[in-house]
Amino acid sequence: MAAGSLVLVATPIGNLGDLAPRAVEVLRDVDVIAAEDTRRTRALLTHAGVPAGRRLRAVHGHNERARTKAIVDEVQRGLRVAYVTDAGMPGISDPGARLVRACIDAGLPVEVVPGPSAALAALVLSGLPTARFAFEGFLPRKGRERQERLAAIAADTRTTVVFEAPHRVQETVDDLASACGDARQVAIARELTKLHEEVWRGSLADAREHVQAVSPRGEHVIVVAPHDGKVEAPTEEDLAHGARALIDEGVATRAAADFLASQFSVSRRRAYDAVIAQRRGR
Repeated sequence: MAAGSLVLVATPIGNLGDLAPRAVEVLRDVDVIAAEDTRRTRALLTHAGVPAGRRLRAVHGHNERARTKAIVDEVQRGLRVAYVTDAGMPGISDPGARLVRACIDAGLPVEVVPGPSAALAALVLSGLPTARFAFEGFLPRKGRERQERLAAIAADTRTTVVFEAPHRVQETVDDLASACGDARQVAIARELTKLHEEVWRGSLADAREHVQAVSPRGEHVIVVAPHDGKVEAPTEEDLAHGARALIDEGVATRAAADFLASQFSVSRRRAYDAVIAQRRGR
């Protein structure tokens, strides 16, 4: 029996009218529809006039590892399996990558039906350079890994795209301003393709005030301008803020000093003094 295929199907990020005709055709014709949330996918299928029947399978972040083998087995038996997430392209800050890797490793066909992408939509709406960009997805929530990623964004000569949940936007904008400097330009997009779509543009300093003043509804996409290539010496305030953040995360003194020295390209002695000063509350 000939093998089937795994088909990644992009779905609307807000406006259901963005569901592509080819996506509707594929979802109508496949044998199995694997979905991040079967309830949301059932509603999408109803909107598109596609019968769900018993074809729906739940494959989400918590069970993707366990369900992958079953999906691979179905494809090997000749079934055509579509995979959809709640919005946008599967595998981009969403489940799906594990399924793709498993099918490729098994020598099975993988197809894609491209479509809406919050990252690309925000990027082209930002007004910032688009020739080269980096997609960061969701930043680590805390600790040294978060600090390292923020430092990398600050030094990157490409435009950077970051996803963030509404209740964490304020903290992330504050951290980006501290890492990149208040003058760095940024665009903040939310409710993309929906009735209340908004794209705010300005400096990170003004962005801090903006996110404090508005109700942070819906997933946000933050687009950060690239580093201009100029190297500026860090101020004592920069070092103090970095040291305080590391101390608050429980990083030991020596490790914090090493990280600061690397992040800001300063001597270890200067970094160590900054950490000690913060520990003493100065």
